[in-house]
Amino acid sequence: MRFLPVMLTVKQMALWLSTPLLMASLLMTSLLMTSRSDAVANEPVEPASYVQTQNVVFAEVHGTGLLMDVFTPVGAPNGLGIVDIASGAWYSDRGKIRDHTLAQIYEIFCARGYVVFAVRPGSKTRYTAAEMDQHVKLAIRAIKDRAAEYKIDAGKLGMTGASAGGHLATLAALTPLPSESQSKNSLDQHDTTVAAVAVFFPPTDFLEWRDGKMVDLKVLAPLLGVAATQANEGALSGKSEAELLEMAKAISPVHRVGQPKIPFLMIHGDADQVVPLSHSQKLVKAIQSAGGSAELIVKEGGGHPWLTLPVEVAIMADWFDKRLK
Repeated sequence: MRFLPVMLTVKQMALWLSTPLLMASLLMTSLLMTSRSDAVANEPVEPASYVQTQNVVFAEVHGTGLLMDVFTPVGAPNGLGIVDIASGAWYSDRGKIRDHTLAQIYEIFCARGYVVFAVRPGSKTRYTAAEMDQHVKLAIRAIKDRAAEYKIDAGKLGMTGASAGGHLATLAALTPLPSESQSKNSLDQHDTTVAAVAVFFPPTDFLEWRDGKMVDLKVLAPLLGVAATQANEGALSGKSEAELLEMAKAISPVHRVGQPKIPFLMIHGDADQVVPLSHSQKLVKAIQSAGGSAELIVKEGGGHPWLTLPVEVAIMADWFDKRLK
C-alpha cells in the first residue's frame, strides 16, 4: 500500500503555510507518513502504470518544435486517449509535468488503460493566450493523426488541465476548428473536437476576475501580446478600452460557449485564493444555459491546489470512464 503523492511547489508551499487549516493538514500528512515508514519499508514497490516518452514534437511554429510527453499504459490499454494541458500560470516548462506526475494524473489514468498526452503549449514569455490556444489545437490534430500509432480512438479523446491548463483546455474545446479536407498538410485534415473535458480550477473570465474587476494588467498584458504603459497602469499601450475588452473576451471561455456539444466537468475548491470558485460556477452556468452538459464538484476547503488532489483525479477518471467508454 502506498500514500498518494501530492503536488507541492515552493510557491504553493508558501501559499499553504499562510493558512492555518492547510498548515495543519500538511503537518498531519507528514506525521502519518512518518508513522507508517517502518511498516511499509519492507513492502514491494508497485511498478508504475506507464512508460513515459519525453519531448515528442507534435508540431513546429516558426521553426520551433512544440513538445509533449506521451504516457503509455503498461497494462491492458482501453483504446482511449487523454490530452493533458501542462500549463501553470501560463508557463509550460517541464516542472508542470512534474506537478501533474505528483498529482498522479498519469499513474491513475494509465492504470485504467488510457494513453495520456502531456501537451506543453508554450509560455506567456513567448506566446499569447490566443497562440497557446492554437497550439493546443495543433496538438489535438497531431494526436488524431497518430491515433493508429498510439492505438486510440481519435473520435473519443478526453481533455484535462489545471489552472492555466484548464483555461486553455476549455477555451480550445469550446472553439473547435473544422477539418480542412483539401489541405496538403495531413494534420489539417483532422478537426480539433474532443469528446469530453474535465478540468481543475480554470480561469474562465478575464472581464470579471474577482468582485466585478478585470484581471491584473500584469497578468493580462502578456496573454494579449501587448504591454502596459509605464505611466498608466490602467491602460495598455496602443489599445483603447473597447479593444482591450474585446481581446480579453476572446480568450475568456465563459464568453465563447456557443452551442456546446460535449460534456464538461469542473472541480474547484471553495477556498481558492488564486482563481475564485466563481470562474467555474459561471462557466458551468453558461454551458447549461446554452443547452450543454456541465457539472461542478466543489472541494470544501480546497485551495489552488489542495493536498489530497489525487483523490479528485480518481473521481475525474471515473467521470471520463463513463463519458468516453
